[in-house]
Amino acid sequence: MGPDRKRRRISHDVKIFFMAIAAGLPAAILGLVLLWTGDWSSRVQWTLTVVVVLTWQGFAFALRQHVIRPLQTISNMLGALQEGDYSIRARQFHADDALGLAMTEVNALAETLRQGRLDAVEATALLSKVMEEIDVAAFTFDGEGTLKLVNRGGERLLGGTAANLIGQTAQELDLEEVLEGETPRLMEHAFGGKGGRWELRRTVFRENGLPHQLVVLSDLTRALRQEERQAWQRLVQVLRHEINNSLAPIQSLSGTMRRMMVRDPRPADWEEDLGQGLSIISERAAALSRFMASYAQLTHLPKPTIKPLDVEKWVRRVARLETRLKVDVVQGPSISIHADGDQLDQLLINLVRNGVDAALETGGGVRVRWKRRTDGEEYVEVSVQDDGPGLSNTDNLFVPFFTTKPQGSGIGLALCRQIAEAHGGNLALANREDGGRGCEATVRLPAA
Repeated sequence: MGPDRKRRRISHDVKIFFMAIAAGLPAAILGLVLLWTGDWSSRVQWTLTVVVVLTWQGFAFALRQHVIRPLQTISNMLGALQEGDYSIRARQFHADDALGLAMTEVNALAETLRQGRLDAVEATALLSKVMEEIDVAAFTFDGEGTLKLVNRGGERLLGGTAANLIGQTAQELDLEEVLEGETPRLMEHAFGGKGGRWELRRTVFRENGLPHQLVVLSDLTRALRQEERQAWQRLVQVLRHEINNSLAPIQSLSGTMRRMMVRDPRPADWEEDLGQGLSIISERAAALSRFMASYAQLTHLPKPTIKPLDVEKWVRRVARLETRLKVDVVQGPSISIHADGDQLDQLLINLVRNGVDAALETGGGVRVRWKRRTDGEEYVEVSVQDDGPGLSNTDNLFVPFFTTKPQGSGIGLALCRQIAEAHGGNLALANREDGGRGCEATVRLPAA
């Protein structure tokens, strides 16, 4: 057998024409029968027959055009929309018929697509402008690791132009490291022979259904150097202040004693004055030694030894250590965390001692409470609340060696925050928000 022949489908135009012919066929046949059976001359009969047939076909063609033309208009508009030309519009039809509704909807679709394209073009232009102006290096790689897009910061980083860089692989550009590993993270890398520290952020997006990676590199070297410089300035300022507090009286007393020793005759009480001066010099030297020991403690905090720790037992044990004032422990839920118990004891002891110091000034009390909270992840919140005078200035709370207490070392809160952060948590200190007098120290630690 030969191949199956496909049945030829009749086009919609031909169907409409034949349907129009069929619609007028009964009337035409009836008219012609009456014409040829009547008492008419042959000339009249043939003339009227031609007129009837031509009129019949003319109306059929007109009906066909009236139906097909709007469909062709809609087809042309949809074709233009598919090609991205949103300027074509259909002429207005009556909105109360089906054809008018169809044309109205097509016009509305064209306007929506035109506005959407305009918004997309403007958004793309704005995004391109932002990408060019931001002070970071941005790269786009396809699934094969080939560079597809680079901004001006990336061009400066790699020392080339987009025309020369696009199309090269991450390996050729020495960027394999940015496509691997966790993100965000800090990394040290040398680009173009220039080393530095960078913050890497990477995300995945799809284009034409295929996965791509967007990589953003922020240069942290300048910011870190500025922070380091400011930290050194603060440290030097504190060291100068503390050392001068000890050296100034030592220098003054040593000069006085030197002059006293060379006087002839010496004062009658020179031995007593000499003993007092040496005693003061010894005290100041001991104070300076304690200060340096405090600094060493702050800068050499050992790595936490993580073990299970019951929060209630920890809080009650520290509260019992304070003997100047009874510390109220507010019962909380049964919670266990993984932490270094010795370091957390030191943290909470400092916070409770500060709270008691403040409460003794006003005759108030101190309360310690804990609870479990969820903010994206579960954590334990331990708070120490006092009825003291509150905080007048919070700018220097965590500045090392800054203190308002006559006998304070200025490392307590800085050390507490360092311990909390070493455990993956944080420490905050602020005036009470419940309307009461005093302040509240809050420690957040990851839940077990």
